Amino acid sequence: MIWGAVLELALISALIVGAAVLAWRYVQVKHRLRLFESAAEAVEDPMQVVRRGQRVLLSNPACEALPIKGRHPLPDWILQQLETEDERAEIKRLKRQIEAGAHAETEISLPLGEDGEETEQWFRVSAFPFIGKSQDTLWTMRNITLRRQMELVLRNEHKRFFDLLEHAPVGFYSVDGEGGFIYVNRVLAQWLGRGVSEFTEGNLRLHDILAPQAMRPDEAYLPFPTDRREGEVELLRADGSSFTALIIQDQVEDSGSAGELRTRSVVRHLTAERQTEAALELTEQRFQRLFSEAPVGIALLSRDGRVSECNQAFQEMVDDHGRSPVGQPLADLVAEGSRARVHATVEQALAPDPVASGPSFADIQLACARELRCSLTLRSFGEDAEDGLIAHMIDTTEQKALEIQFAQSQKMQAVGQLAGGIAHDFNNLLTAMIGFSDLLLLRHRPGDQSFVDIMQIKQNANRAANLVRQLLAFSRQQTLQPRVLNVTDILAEISHLLRRLIGERIELKVVHGRDLGPVKADQGQLEQVIINLAVNARDAMQEGGRLLIRTSNVAFESSRRIGNETVPPGDYVLVEVEDTGCGISRENLNRIFEPFFSTKEVGEGTGLGLSTVYGIVKQTGGYIFVDSHLNKGTRFSIYLPQHSRAHSEEEDIDVQSSRDLTGRGTVLLVEDEEAVRAFSARALRNKGYQVLEARSGEMALEMLQAPPESGEEDPGNINLLITDVVMPQLDGPSLVREARRLFPELKVIFISGYAEDSFREQMDNDEGIHFLPKPFSLKQLAGKVKEVMG
Repeated sequence: MIWGAVLELALISALIVGAAVLAWRYVQVKHRLRLFESAAEAVEDPMQVVRRGQRVLLSNPACEALPIKGRHPLPDWILQQLETEDERAEIKRLKRQIEAGAHAETEISLPLGEDGEETEQWFRVSAFPFIGKSQDTLWTMRNITLRRQMELVLRNEHKRFFDLLEHAPVGFYSVDGEGGFIYVNRVLAQWLGRGVSEFTEGNLRLHDILAPQAMRPDEAYLPFPTDRREGEVELLRADGSSFTALIIQDQVEDSGSAGELRTRSVVRHLTAERQTEAALELTEQRFQRLFSEAPVGIALLSRDGRVSECNQAFQEMVDDHGRSPVGQPLADLVAEGSRARVHATVEQALAPDPVASGPSFADIQLACARELRCSLTLRSFGEDAEDGLIAHMIDTTEQKALEIQFAQSQKMQAVGQLAGGIAHDFNNLLTAMIGFSDLLLLRHRPGDQSFVDIMQIKQNANRAANLVRQLLAFSRQQTLQPRVLNVTDILAEISHLLRRLIGERIELKVVHGRDLGPVKADQGQLEQVIINLAVNARDAMQEGGRLLIRTSNVAFESSRRIGNETVPPGDYVLVEVEDTGCGISRENLNRIFEPFFSTKEVGEGTGLGLSTVYGIVKQTGGYIFVDSHLNKGTRFSIYLPQHSRAHSEEEDIDVQSSRDLTGRGTVLLVEDEEAVRAFSARALRNKGYQVLEARSGEMALEMLQAPPESGEEDPGNINLLITDVVMPQLDGPSLVREARRLFPELKVIFISGYAEDSFREQMDNDEGIHFLPKPFSLKQLAGKVKEVMG
């Protein structure tokens, strides 16, 4: 009984002790749990204890702050937030590792935010299984967004630095103490014709890419034969060629590799740089050559208007003595009358907004002895430029002369048209005077009391005709009768006349050139040119002197610039008329060929002498130039084109048909001038022709188209049409074109005081059309009709 009681007491005691131990352990566990909860509450990272079966045992406040509905397991919530299958597979991998009793972690990004604005945040998700209780797992989420951002910045900076190092326009390399390559950038590898891996993964050493003369066998890491930090070496390419390079190198002890040596080396490709330098030098030389040899004057000006640099053309323009204009104000290089324009142009070019205002222009005259006229253009370089302005000067002297010449030619053309119109009317009057004089002479033979008076009328009419020819020569509308002439014969024939004209106080000397080529010209007009020049020379030598007329052959193989005109290549006969008179001043020299311009006293000159000479020479196809010096004399040079010797000599023959000028046939005479028509009709009737008269082109056309009335000639039997060229309304060429449609074989004679070329172009040089210039005599009219009628 006692042992039973003792046993029972022992059992009770054991139960009490066990209960006490359990109570103590419960207190300890509860205390530890409180400590764990307190610690979890203090942690800022979300923490959660999850038991298998997705039961949440514990969540700290940071976890509960997440947008998790209820007590939802943290891993399941994370899975719901992930968008891609790869991210979700990573969380599932963590679960499998936990189930296997292993610790697991990963980094993921979740779209979380505050105040309704979501941002991507990075977390490190960790899972820790409890030891001995694999069913319980501690899940934590640590926010690593800041660290990831810093890593991204560092990674980008590293990438940019690496890209800069790899693709910089210089080479980089590093070798160890044995000359083995630790690093080679891509640019250097390309220069050497190799891949980067050949250096860092192969057996290449520094001395393998150096030319033999650059090697130093005792120090494999040095590219130079002597101890220095930099120098030029020859580097070998993979194909055996080489190039010159500059290497700058430092040696450092690598503390992370037990004090091993390594280099930091920079390589510059000198061959490419020197090619670039050579190209720049060549460009600079070309620019300097363009600047120096430009045909336009170019100068750089300081902001105060002084020349700081200029090319050769500019210097030749502004100075005749070879003195340099550098350092001189631009205004001092121009004529006094142009200085105000230069100052104004400089101020305009230096305006606050030179780009908007554009370049400044001015026409100036230089102060050099040649009195050049130039177009000046100034443009500003800007306020920061050392040279404030760039100046371009173009010589416009010749251009201005051509403008003056063009204006003069327009003036002469206008006056010539006036003179031609007057001459046309005079020719009609003179034709009537000469014609009616011829009709009177048919009735009054020599010895008759009226014969002398009629001859006086005819002679004065012929003199008037010569004056009219001068007007037409001036207007270059005269009717020339060109023949192949020898200038030597012409001068020999008029030399006696010239001696009487110039007087005894002036010596005349004629020097004939040998074997002068023939020229084709109107003899009377050519004589008039020589006489006019001789008379002008006489008036220039009031106190006596010498007049020299010299001829020679001249041949130009290429175009020759003489004065303001260009003489085409060819063979010419040169006629020079030179005197020792008072000369012509510079201001008058360019005006001597102007109509009505004269330096003589009022009443002593008409101003048409040299104008007429100019017109005759030009109409003949020649050129005339003048050279004169005050108190020394004047020389006129006339270039007449030589006529081809191969032409038939029929041109030299003045054909005059038989003295019998009578004939038969019907002639239609069309002339708007009553007197000319009346004389011509009577003259032709006297020679045996039937004559139909028309006072206008319209009337003649009606006569050709209408059937004949009783007693009239049949138009279809008309053998010859004689018509004036210039008529009101329907002129001569238009009438002939209409008449040729009706009668294609009709023969035509044009009569006019104008040049034959004025209508020939309109008639396409029809060979069936002939020409009789006004004024004409009865014999000339009858002879021409006889010739055409055959």
